Amino acid sequence: MRILVTGGAGFIGSALVRRLIEHTDHEVLVYDKLTYAGVLSSLEPAASNPRYQFVQADITDAEAVGKALADFKPQVIAHLAAESHVDRSIDGPGEFVQTNVVGTFVMLQQALGYYRGLDDDAKTAFRFHHISTDEVFGSLGDEGFFTETTAYDPRSPYSASKASSDHLVRAWGHTYGLPVLVTNCSNNYGPYHFPEKLIPLIIIRALNGEPLPVYGDGTNVRDWLFVDDHARALQAVFEHGTPGETYNVGGDAERQNIEVVRAICAVLDSERPRGDGGQYADLITFVADRPGHDQRYAIDASKIRQELGWKPSKTFEEGIGLTVRWYLDNPEWWQTILANRYATERLGKAHA
Repeated sequence: MRILVTGGAGFIGSALVRRLIEHTDHEVLVYDKLTYAGVLSSLEPAASNPRYQFVQADITDAEAVGKALADFKPQVIAHLAAESHVDRSIDGPGEFVQTNVVGTFVMLQQALGYYRGLDDDAKTAFRFHHISTDEVFGSLGDEGFFTETTAYDPRSPYSASKASSDHLVRAWGHTYGLPVLVTNCSNNYGPYHFPEKLIPLIIIRALNGEPLPVYGDGTNVRDWLFVDDHARALQAVFEHGTPGETYNVGGDAERQNIEVVRAICAVLDSERPRGDGGQYADLITFVADRPGHDQRYAIDASKIRQELGWKPSKTFEEGIGLTVRWYLDNPEWWQTILANRYATERLGKAHA
């Protein structure tokens, strides 16, 4: 198949692209604006393959989107392009509305025009796959899980913008007959993760001997999903999923934030002990909580397991070990980002 991946230079997008180039015969076009979080070096393992193409453009640019569709003629659009960091959405919500809401609207309009021009066989094969987050569901108590029928209750500008885009995608499916798929995933982690997110931030600050900031009391819970497992899930959905359906993707790995940080410290203690003889956990510092910080997310991924045969292949312990070792082995990747784009400063303190 020919698969157009928006946001393909981002964390999850690049993992999907690397998987498709390495493990399938699909042709891939990466469509990416290359904002601060779009990192071309994340695509280097795939970039030399003749089945890989790249276009630098904005999803809000209808003409550029239309041209990419007309030229590449995809059978699948995997729509990952989005502003994704909750803390940044608190400081600057406008960019999230523009990219996540307006950009998704433009993608849908251009995809619909393209779809209507296809012959019957091509229409039958076509899919618009929108990749979203479990944060659209709001916050859970101590028990229970998000399912595909959980009511939406977004709490941050980021999750509200993603909820809006989810609704747009389903509306274009119901109203216009566009063959859409929606997936909502839990927190991803793994290699090539942009350093502003919790796990790479902690790894890098620990290696630099800097304080390891933990929001509030550290008891907020997330379900962690290894990014390569997520890429496998996305492939399963757009290859075999039923149009109009939603699939939740989770790692079955709930952990409190403080547990995640301590797990990283333990791996670092083993792999690269501190020169002063101390332990990395000694650097943990509790800081003022994020405004409106959701307490717990947890995904029920039984539908995708039962219907498409997908399940995570990595436990959290396996995945975090692989992730820490990747950052230890690839300092040039994240050091370049720190030098040019992001200095691990605190974000998301502002009240709009």
